[in-house]
Amino acid sequence: MLPHLHPLPRSFYLRSTLTVAKDLLGKLLVRKIGPKLLVGKIVEVEAYLGRRDPASHAYRGKTKRNEVMFWEGGHLYVYFTYGMHFCANVVTGREGIGEAVLLRAVEPLAGLEIMKRNRGLRPNANVYDLTNGPAKLCEAFDIGRTENGSDLLSDSVMIAQNRGGEREVVVATTRIGIRLGTEHRWRFHLKNNPWVSRR
Repeated sequence: MLPHLHPLPRSFYLRSTLTVAKDLLGKLLVRKIGPKLLVGKIVEVEAYLGRRDPASHAYRGKTKRNEVMFWEGGHLYVYFTYGMHFCANVVTGREGIGEAVLLRAVEPLAGLEIMKRNRGLRPNANVYDLTNGPAKLCEAFDIGRTENGSDLLSDSVMIAQNRGGEREVVVATTRIGIRLGTEHRWRFHLKNNPWVSRR
């Protein structure tokens, strides 16, 4: 494992999806690619509650595309959207449930130059535009089809405790970019954080 960065235990992910979604805020998304280390504080997420949520990929049951959503909590479900972007989700609950939390934005903490290069940005690019959206996040952290199904208890991609993090105010709002299930306030973000995709 990486020094001082240890993955959260499986039990963290096996709880209620809404609880996990809120508790992911402030945690560290860690990506190791060879000697390169990318770290970002999770500042915005959205919960998707399977068969009881018409906006969820799992609403109509298991398919080849969404199969990873039905795995045991603590895996990464990565999907391709709009023919050009990847989005990463944290699978929650026990096997067969089909619930997950979309990682919408992180505050970059380590490996910023690599993230900019991964996104095709200039070194002097606006840092607040680097990881403030689910597709930007995946591009910056080099998360794509290969990472679909990754175990978050590994050290190639994991979520770790933020040892120096202070408790921050969590805001709950309706989700973004969906047509169904718009009434649910299942989007959570850290109040006043400049990397949140939309306030």
